Amino acid sequence: MTEVTIKASATYRVLIDDSILKISGKLIRETCAGKNAVIVCGDNVAKLYASEVGDSLNKAGYDVHLFVYPHGEKSKNAEVYLKLLNYLAENEITRNDVIVALGGGVTGDLAGFAAATYMRGMSYVQIPTTLLAMVDSSVGGKTAIDLDSGKNLVGAFWQPKIVICDYSTLLTLPEENYREGCAEVVKYGILRDGELLDLLENSKDNIEDIIKKCIEIKRDIVQEDEFDKGTRGLLNLGHTVAHAVEKLTEYKVSHGEAVSVGLAVILKSAAKSGDCSQELCDRVLSLLARLGLPVTTECSEEDILENIDHDKKRSGNEILLIIPLAVGKCEMRKMSLRDARNYLECGL
Repeated sequence: MTEVTIKASATYRVLIDDSILKISGKLIRETCAGKNAVIVCGDNVAKLYASEVGDSLNKAGYDVHLFVYPHGEKSKNAEVYLKLLNYLAENEITRNDVIVALGGGVTGDLAGFAAATYMRGMSYVQIPTTLLAMVDSSVGGKTAIDLDSGKNLVGAFWQPKIVICDYSTLLTLPEENYREGCAEVVKYGILRDGELLDLLENSKDNIEDIIKKCIEIKRDIVQEDEFDKGTRGLLNLGHTVAHAVEKLTEYKVSHGEAVSVGLAVILKSAAKSGDCSQELCDRVLSLLARLGLPVTTECSEEDILENIDHDKKRSGNEILLIIPLAVGKCEMRKMSLRDARNYLECGL
């Protein structure tokens, strides 16, 4: 079993192995007290893993409750969030109990935000079942729900007590969901570690190494800037355009697919502006295409540029763009909205 320790406002372990769902209850009990464990998951994941995790929690001495919601980004909203809070209250869950986020990034965000706010904060655990959640969203303590105006506009920083990555769950993942996780791996490769780009050529043979490397990169960034006041902004590479694409397609384009488009746009913009080499741009676009990820979008250039005005990284009339300069070297550049639109227009 591979272990990575995160030292933020709370210190916790990220465990990486295959076939550890069956001992998830024991691992959680070692970290979390309380009588009740509430599993939160989408209806798709509930059919696959809720029973196994529930049985493990029962064996560890928890009374198990299950909150199931319709899977997908459209459920990461205030209505479902309030339903979850009411479920916790109706079942007399206390702040000493634990919420178990079982699923992908939507589940982690939704369950984590509920944990951060119910009774002013209770314990929660991340059990990611998608590659995207394992390499990115399950670690770092960002939780949120979406508003009609944009993605992740309401949320809190709330670190999990433990993260359990059982990558055997990836075997039941549809190929398109696996691929979208690869987009975040490409992001980490550009940010800090070019070896990740090489590993992706044979990703399924190197999955434990890939997950570990991504988590270690995120660990280093989060420990330096837990509350997103500085270098943590680097993790938004490609996300300004990605969030616009998600919103414009009403989340029919998945987060990972949108990130792939966002990476392609910012790399093309950087290459045309002379910030990075054309060689780097071509290498990454070629890799994304080989992975089966999109590098273009049907959303209009005008609509995308208009939507960046609503990005949460905007401050007044300025916005922060993450510019790739070379593998392992990216720059956070604050621009006026007009300059940002002009810059991104080069890649659209």
